[in-house]
Amino acid sequence: MRRSKWFLMSVMVFVTAHVPTNRTMAADSVEKSWPFTWPEAEIKHYTAYRVSEVPTIDGRLDEQAWRAAPKSPRFVDMVDGTPGLHDTRAAVLWDDTNLYVAFWLEEPFIEATLTERDSPIYQNNDAEIFIAGQDAYYEFEINAYGTIYEVFFIWEQEYDAAGYDDLPEFKREVEGVQPFDGVGFRPHPRGLRIGYFNWDFPGLKSAVHIDGTLNDNSDRDRGWTVEVALPWAGMKPLAMPDGRPLPPKAGDTWRMDFSRFNQYREAAPNGDSGGWFWSSHGVVDSHVPELYPFVHFSTRDVVEIREMEEDAKN
Repeated sequence: MRRSKWFLMSVMVFVTAHVPTNRTMAADSVEKSWPFTWPEAEIKHYTAYRVSEVPTIDGRLDEQAWRAAPKSPRFVDMVDGTPGLHDTRAAVLWDDTNLYVAFWLEEPFIEATLTERDSPIYQNNDAEIFIAGQDAYYEFEINAYGTIYEVFFIWEQEYDAAGYDDLPEFKREVEGVQPFDGVGFRPHPRGLRIGYFNWDFPGLKSAVHIDGTLNDNSDRDRGWTVEVALPWAGMKPLAMPDGRPLPPKAGDTWRMDFSRFNQYREAAPNGDSGGWFWSSHGVVDSHVPELYPFVHFSTRDVVEIREMEEDAKN
């Protein structure tokens, strides 16, 4: 039996309740007409370019495509948007077969304990990806061992209308189904979600590479990198409600979230929430797709783009 995320809910509620009150939060400036906890105008945008040579999913990120890919800004605290304690960045590439995601995570003392698939990876230091469709979203987590955790969430009010009730893998009686009401942001305007905690992304590949010594704090590490390939074919349940094309077409936009969670905190008086994000949420809750970065897909080759930029400099 795979483990539930009710552990996370209780932990996150505790963290939310203990965020220092003297922090100046950008969420305070959110307009009343916008029902979410971070200003819509401050959500990040990114262009994902095509890759012509398929990356080897080994976590090393040494291919020319990853060297050429534009990296995200340094990740920031998920609540107030201040820079994270350690440098963290991500990048996205794609081809007709897969979506590729990479993380660069600075970490002086790399640790992990969980080795069983779908263990509560959020209890370790981890990297996370969320991918949102119109009426559902997917969650992926990975620790420095390379152990992964996955969940597929469907908005309850759209379950029948979107056609999920017709798919055997999303029947309500399958093992591992639980209701889910978010973490720190409640109630969400769309209401409850149905969580499929036993769902596996078809064909997913992932790997990590450690630049240091795992679970040995007698020396100082540089960090670790993560590489993930998610086949477009596996995203059919996300694309189904609005019929978006797979793979995407030039100019298509998806909402995706990229983050890391840490078991340590920066020393006081900093109010480090322990969660660092590409684009802040203004609250301790990853489950708000309306706050995910906008990923715009370009059919231009990432290496050619970089070469053109270098030529322009010279």
